[in-house]
Amino acid sequence: MLEFYKSALKQGYELWLAGGWAMYPLAINAFILYAKAAQIRVELGRKAFRPMERIARKRHDPVEHASLAARYLNSRDIDVPPDASLEEMEHSFEELRAVELPPLARDLKFLKVAMSAAPLWGLLGTVTGMLSTFDGLARGGGGDKTMDMVARGISEALITTQTGLMIALPGYFFFYYPSGYRDRYEAFLAGIETAYTQANLHLETATNKDSLPLPTPA
Repeated sequence: MLEFYKSALKQGYELWLAGGWAMYPLAINAFILYAKAAQIRVELGRKAFRPMERIARKRHDPVEHASLAARYLNSRDIDVPPDASLEEMEHSFEELRAVELPPLARDLKFLKVAMSAAPLWGLLGTVTGMLSTFDGLARGGGGDKTMDMVARGISEALITTQTGLMIALPGYFFFYYPSGYRDRYEAFLAGIETAYTQANLHLETATNKDSLPLPTPA
């Protein structure tokens, strides 16, 4: 097993050297991409809305949904008084969205840029590798030295292309998963806000009915 790891490390080092200068920006790009993806996943986990979402799916009582809305706002450090009006709750949800959603949108845009940049770095390495190949053909006279230059140029072109694609392809999954999670979070906020509004309107309607004067007998 130790020999296998040594052989793998040696082959990886040789591929790194054969990839040329473009392997350095590709490595930095990969680190930024996956570090940002991990950060976004941690931040989404801190939203802690999944347990309440499951409760809201099982229970269809608007009053219970309204209680969930107030509890979730309080858990996100947004104070909601017990007798909050509809206008106050609307402002509370607007504050929550203003705090939670824009940073997440910026992180997703950054992640998308990093994901798109990886194959472009690989393409740039491909171009420089092909230029090295043609330069070797132009300078050489057909000997072993010329063939070495051509082989190095082709290796650089192919390895950088492969590396860029290997970085970008998993990046698509790391991008679309938090994007879907973000959409689910927005839907959760819209759902509990709507439930709170319905519960308060139902309560106001019931109160108005109770306060109506009794009909006078003829």
